[in-house]
Amino acid sequence: MRALAAELASQPTLGVDTEFLRERTFFPRLCLLQLAAAGRIWCVDALAVDLEALVPVLTAARPVKIIHAARQDLEAFYLTCKRIISPLFDTQIAAACLGGKPQIGYADLVRLELGVHLQKGQTRTDWSKRPLSAAQLEYAADDVLHLEAIAARLRERLRALGREDWVLEDCLALQDPELYDPAPAQAAQRLKGLQSLEPRPRARAKALAVWRETLARSRDLPRSWILSDAALFDIARSNAATAAALRALPDVPKSLNETFAASLLEALRADALIDPGDQEPSREQRPTPEQKLDIERLNKIVDATAAELGVSAEVLAPRGEIKSLVQGRRDSPALAGWRRAAIGDALLAALA
Repeated sequence: MRALAAELASQPTLGVDTEFLRERTFFPRLCLLQLAAAGRIWCVDALAVDLEALVPVLTAARPVKIIHAARQDLEAFYLTCKRIISPLFDTQIAAACLGGKPQIGYADLVRLELGVHLQKGQTRTDWSKRPLSAAQLEYAADDVLHLEAIAARLRERLRALGREDWVLEDCLALQDPELYDPAPAQAAQRLKGLQSLEPRPRARAKALAVWRETLARSRDLPRSWILSDAALFDIARSNAATAAALRALPDVPKSLNETFAASLLEALRADALIDPGDQEPSREQRPTPEQKLDIERLNKIVDATAAELGVSAEVLAPRGEIKSLVQGRRDSPALAGWRRAAIGDALLAALA
């Protein structure tokens, strides 16, 4: 690994991809690390090899690491090595800033940019099984084979449009370690629809989210195996205080055992479930008629600006952000960084 690290350190760019499993675990299990530079490809068995020797080159200022849709790869590597791969050039982000689909897949981007059609036969493979077949290794190699060529093409167009900084800024945002290993206390932020609950159920849902996160991490099991979101919201809205009452709820498994139920109910008995923020009414109330008009007006501004720039409106400001902005929130990404100049100031002026 040290010889490989030394060879890669001399390169200006490095294509990177990972293969991992997390269907049966809380933490992703990194199985394979694919690297590409100067026309060569390496598939490193992360289950058999200590990756420590590669960490310095994967986190050094040079080479620039090229990854497609990097977030999950960064997470898998960070939770294995406790370091963030950087600096980063994400080809999915770059394509979106040039007018491509915001969530374009790697195979589609390769086809559009290079006219190459990749095989997708191993998308559901078990990467933890050994030995890996020739077909698996070919598939894994393909995932990094074209990254440097695509990045070069995208960079050229980004520079011509003066948008390279857009990509660098969005890629830098992905390099925050807290994105990949948040404290259990932040677990409630993952719950969609939390703010639609009234204060007491909202507080119960937060307590349950922290309890579930702590248990899932300690047992290395998927959150849904501990308690589904549907069951969590069922319990949060109820006044269930016994195992029998919990099992009577529609989305709670009838097999819920007494020990598990006791642990869950104890989490709901905390003295200070409702904090000052939870005393507030729902922040996801339906917009008023006046707000609906403002939302429609701002969406038209976003759509017009997106058309002028030749990008998807979602890249500038998703619909949900516009609703939050009209309802008073000012922490939208549309009001920060390059988006502030591109769209944010116009939105704020329209609301003034």
